[in-house]
Amino acid sequence: MENVISYRLQIIAISIALLFMFFIFRLITRGKLREEYSFIWIACTALLLLFAIWRNGLDIIANLLGIYYAPSLIFLGAIFAMVIFLVHLSVVNSRQHKQIKNLTQEMALLKEKLDSFLKTNQNEK
Repeated sequence: MENVISYRLQIIAISIALLFMFFIFRLITRGKLREEYSFIWIACTALLLLFAIWRNGLDIIANLLGIYYAPSLIFLGAIFAMVIFLVHLSVVNSRQHKQIKNLTQEMALLKEKLDSFLKTNQNEK
Protein backbone atom coordinates (compact mmCIF):
# COMPACT_ATOMS: atom_id res chain seq x y z
CA MET A 1 0.00 0.00 0.00
CA GLU A 2 2.86 2.39 0.82
CA ASN A 3 4.36 1.81 -2.63
CA VAL A 4 1.06 2.76 -4.32
CA ILE A 5 0.91 6.02 -2.36
CA SER A 6 4.47 6.92 -3.30
CA TYR A 7 3.73 6.26 -6.99
CA ARG A 8 0.60 8.42 -6.75
CA LEU A 9 2.64 11.16 -5.14
CA GLN A 10 5.26 10.82 -7.86
CA ILE A 11 2.61 11.10 -10.59
CA ILE A 12 1.11 14.15 -8.88
CA ALA A 13 4.55 15.78 -8.59
CA ILE A 14 5.33 15.11 -12.25
CA SER A 15 1.94 16.47 -13.30
CA ILE A 16 2.36 19.64 -11.26
CA ALA A 17 5.88 20.21 -12.63
CA LEU A 18 4.65 19.74 -16.21
CA LEU A 19 1.70 22.08 -15.63
CA PHE A 20 4.04 24.68 -14.19
CA MET A 21 6.36 24.30 -17.21
CA PHE A 22 3.37 24.79 -19.52
CA PHE A 23 2.38 27.88 -17.52
CA ILE A 24 5.89 29.34 -17.88
CA PHE A 25 5.88 28.72 -21.64
CA ARG A 26 2.46 30.40 -21.91
CA LEU A 27 3.78 33.45 -20.06
CA ILE A 28 6.76 33.61 -22.42
CA THR A 29 4.66 33.33 -25.59
CA ARG A 30 2.24 36.00 -24.36
CA GLY A 31 5.13 38.33 -23.62
CA LYS A 32 4.40 38.54 -19.89
CA LEU A 33 7.70 36.95 -18.87
CA ARG A 34 10.97 38.13 -20.36
CA GLU A 35 13.33 35.55 -21.79
CA GLU A 36 16.14 36.47 -19.42
CA TYR A 37 13.98 35.51 -16.42
CA SER A 38 12.32 32.55 -18.09
CA PHE A 39 15.58 30.59 -18.04
CA ILE A 40 15.59 30.63 -14.25
CA TRP A 41 12.00 29.37 -14.03
CA ILE A 42 12.52 26.70 -16.68
CA ALA A 43 15.65 25.47 -14.91
CA CYS A 44 13.86 25.32 -11.54
CA THR A 45 10.94 23.45 -13.09
CA ALA A 46 13.29 21.04 -14.84
CA LEU A 47 15.00 20.39 -11.52
CA LEU A 48 11.64 19.70 -9.86
CA LEU A 49 10.72 17.38 -12.71
CA LEU A 50 14.06 15.59 -12.43
CA PHE A 51 13.60 14.90 -8.73
CA ALA A 52 9.96 13.91 -9.27
CA ILE A 53 11.07 11.28 -11.79
CA TRP A 54 14.32 10.23 -10.09
CA ARG A 55 13.02 9.53 -6.60
CA ASN A 56 16.32 8.61 -4.94
CA GLY A 57 18.21 11.46 -6.60
CA LEU A 58 17.98 13.85 -3.69
CA ASP A 59 19.33 11.22 -1.27
CA ILE A 60 22.19 10.30 -3.59
CA ILE A 61 23.24 13.92 -4.17
CA ALA A 62 22.94 14.73 -0.46
CA ASN A 63 25.17 11.75 0.39
CA LEU A 64 27.73 12.83 -2.22
CA LEU A 65 27.83 16.31 -0.69
CA GLY A 66 28.02 14.94 2.85
CA ILE A 67 24.62 16.27 3.89
CA TYR A 68 22.99 14.09 6.51
CA TYR A 69 19.35 15.10 6.06
CA ALA A 70 18.48 15.14 2.34
CA PRO A 71 15.53 17.61 2.48
CA SER A 72 17.88 20.21 3.93
CA LEU A 73 19.64 20.13 0.55
CA ILE A 74 16.44 21.57 -0.96
CA PHE A 75 16.51 24.48 1.49
CA LEU A 76 20.21 25.06 0.92
CA GLY A 77 19.69 25.11 -2.84
CA ALA A 78 16.65 27.39 -2.54
CA ILE A 79 18.49 29.87 -0.32
CA PHE A 80 21.49 29.86 -2.67
CA ALA A 81 19.22 30.38 -5.71
CA MET A 82 17.38 33.25 -3.99
CA VAL A 83 20.63 35.01 -3.12
CA ILE A 84 21.88 34.68 -6.71
CA PHE A 85 18.53 35.91 -8.06
CA LEU A 86 18.49 38.88 -5.68
CA VAL A 87 22.00 39.89 -6.75
CA HIS A 88 20.91 39.65 -10.38
CA LEU A 89 17.81 41.79 -9.70
CA SER A 90 19.97 44.34 -7.89
CA VAL A 91 22.27 44.59 -10.92
CA VAL A 92 19.28 45.00 -13.25
CA ASN A 93 17.77 47.61 -10.93
CA SER A 94 21.00 49.58 -10.81
CA ARG A 95 21.36 49.49 -14.59
CA GLN A 96 17.76 50.68 -15.07
CA HIS A 97 18.25 53.44 -12.50
CA LYS A 98 21.26 54.69 -14.47
CA GLN A 99 19.30 54.53 -17.74
CA ILE A 100 16.39 56.47 -16.22
CA LYS A 101 18.78 59.11 -14.92
CA ASN A 102 20.43 59.46 -18.34
CA LEU A 103 17.07 59.63 -20.12
CA THR A 104 15.79 62.27 -17.70
CA GLN A 105 18.88 64.42 -18.25
CA GLU A 106 18.64 64.00 -22.01
CA MET A 107 14.96 64.91 -21.96
CA ALA A 108 15.68 68.05 -19.91
CA LEU A 109 18.34 69.12 -22.42
CA LEU A 110 15.98 68.52 -25.33
CA LYS A 111 13.21 70.47 -23.61
CA GLU A 112 15.59 73.38 -23.02
CA LYS A 113 16.62 73.35 -26.71
CA LEU A 114 12.97 73.23 -27.79
CA ASP A 115 12.06 76.13 -25.50
CA SER A 116 14.95 78.24 -26.80
CA PHE A 117 14.03 77.37 -30.40
CA LEU A 118 10.39 78.37 -29.82
CA LYS A 119 11.46 81.66 -28.19
CA THR A 120 13.70 82.57 -31.13
CA ASN A 121 10.91 81.68 -33.58
CA GLN A 122 8.43 83.90 -31.70
CA ASN A 123 10.89 86.79 -31.55
CA GLU A 124 11.48 86.66 -35.30
CA LYS A 125 7.74 86.97 -36.09
